[in-house]
Amino acid sequence: MIKSKICDLLGIKYPIIQGGMAWVADASLAAAVSNAGGLGIITGACPPDIVREEIRKCKQMTDKPFGVNIMLQAPEVEKIAQIVVEEGVKILTTGAGSPAPFMEMWKAAGIKVIPVVASVALALRIERMGVDAIIAEGAESGGHTGEANTLPLVPQIVDAVNVPVIAAGGIGDGRGMAAAFMLGAEAVQCGTCFLVADECTVHEVYKEKVLKAGDNDTIVTGKKLGHPVRTVRTPFSKSFAKMENDPNVTSEELLQFGAGSLRKAVKDGNLKEGSFMAGEIAGMINEKKSCKEIVEGMASKCEELLKAANSRLA
Repeated sequence: MIKSKICDLLGIKYPIIQGGMAWVADASLAAAVSNAGGLGIITGACPPDIVREEIRKCKQMTDKPFGVNIMLQAPEVEKIAQIVVEEGVKILTTGAGSPAPFMEMWKAAGIKVIPVVASVALALRIERMGVDAIIAEGAESGGHTGEANTLPLVPQIVDAVNVPVIAAGGIGDGRGMAAAFMLGAEAVQCGTCFLVADECTVHEVYKEKVLKAGDNDTIVTGKKLGHPVRTVRTPFSKSFAKMENDPNVTSEELLQFGAGSLRKAVKDGNLKEGSFMAGEIAGMINEKKSCKEIVEGMASKCEELLKAANSRLA
């Protein structure tokens, strides 16, 4: 068994957290990951009534700990911030903004708050707010991403803060998990590997795009807007990149072109108009598995590699 402060903090068996992917991370996926011994996360990037409904569904599907991810720049974030308290959610991950406005309310409700950060400076600022742990996410990750890569980012954040650090970005198997522990992390957060899980409800076209992806089949767009996003290469992402590099195309036109594109990928499998967010590890994912197989396989391989580490020493 892998020893981890995160397992003790969150009451989970394996130090594996499923990313709160917008439009993807529903009760079905979160409950399956939690039942497998990891920490399932429900996305809070949906309308408030849907977030409440998914929380209640998840409670019916698992008696294990699970959490909710809150995008802090979402239009109705205040309502969602209150809903998680009303529904008795005990673990939150946050991103795209500062959790400061809600920390007093969340901590009073006994909620563990774990923000996603992409720099040391942000990690230090977030730690002072009284968070319980920090997710250090490298640029290899799918969806919204930063500039620093996971390998140099994680140890720098580990050295800078006193709370446990969770590594994210470019991790999808036991080898990546073992490497994260060597960097000083106490757990990993994974998203892309769960896109092809049996319990993941994304459109079949989405799963096939991930399964067929190679090592160079993701692309980062959106830098012109200040919000870089990593996706699988599709007709949509190629069109977006072309528009982004055209000086005659305005930011407003780009935003309009991309509006609703993630939902079109997740729900409709629309290659022409959909944004198929995925990380660089898409090239490593070649078969569908259950969440139980993904979580247990990752933990088992990680433990095997950590035990074998001494064989490297003379």
